[in-house]
Amino acid sequence: MRRSAWVVVLAFLASTSAGYAAEIRSSEAPFGLAWGPIDQVPRPLKADREANLTALYYPQGWGPAVGPGTALVVLVVCRDEGLQQVVWVGMPLGGEELAQARRAIREEGVRRYGEPERGPSADAELWPGGRALLASRAIPDGRRELVMAAYGPGYAACSDSHRGQTGHVAGAHVADLFGSADR
Repeated sequence: MRRSAWVVVLAFLASTSAGYAAEIRSSEAPFGLAWGPIDQVPRPLKADREANLTALYYPQGWGPAVGPGTALVVLVVCRDEGLQQVVWVGMPLGGEELAQARRAIREEGVRRYGEPERGPSADAELWPGGRALLASRAIPDGRRELVMAAYGPGYAACSDSHRGQTGHVAGAHVADLFGSADR
């Protein structure tokens, strides 16, 4: 899987009124999906494979990537563990619009998971147990894209397997987006 292809990240929590969140229950993955084996997913625009990982890409309007605040959704399926990561990338935002969207997502994360810890990059936040990550990334026009990743219960085993096959953990693909170390 090309690391440049992972220039995407997460959107699953949002303010229900502003269209920036999606329901997440502890046993469910974002967008009403379930963690683990999958028998059906919407057809993606493209798929990338590396070792035990398959990343399925859904641009705005495809499959789970619906809603005005969503630019891209990536589902990461592990060979043995099934769906174990959902990455959401929001539409480019700036100024107060970016601040409001981030606050809404963060507040929903706190409501669901408790207070986050500092994440792997300067503006990243990681919820307890590594269940979710919120960050942003700059784009060339000066705005930022909010990125969120949710991790399933088998993610650690999937990542360990990926490391054994490639020499890097599965989280390196998302970490590359933020210039951070291994997750």
